[in-house]
Amino acid sequence: MAVTPYKNPNSKYIKLGLSILFDALGLLSFAIPGVGEFEDIVWAPLSYWLMTKMYAGTLGKVSGIISFVEEAIPGTDFIPTFTITWFVEHYYFKKDKK
Repeated sequence: MAVTPYKNPNSKYIKLGLSILFDALGLLSFAIPGVGEFEDIVWAPLSYWLMTKMYAGTLGKVSGIISFVEEAIPGTDFIPTFTITWFVEHYYFKKDKK
């Protein structure tokens, strides 16, 4: 089940805002040296769960795994996985339906 329903035309922008927010939270591990590793241990499984709830189906599951691995590997927190997934959902998959 997706976090934001598509009945509201603004919901895709709400999802984009949440994606940017979650990417920023993942980036916080760079802010405080030494604390980042602990934050990544907590954030990696949470980012997987959030990704699977925001993006339904195969896209959410695959993106959740990528997000988990990206957060678990040191030095890769700068990759905006949530935002990339939003673009894939709204532009890559929409292009195929036209």
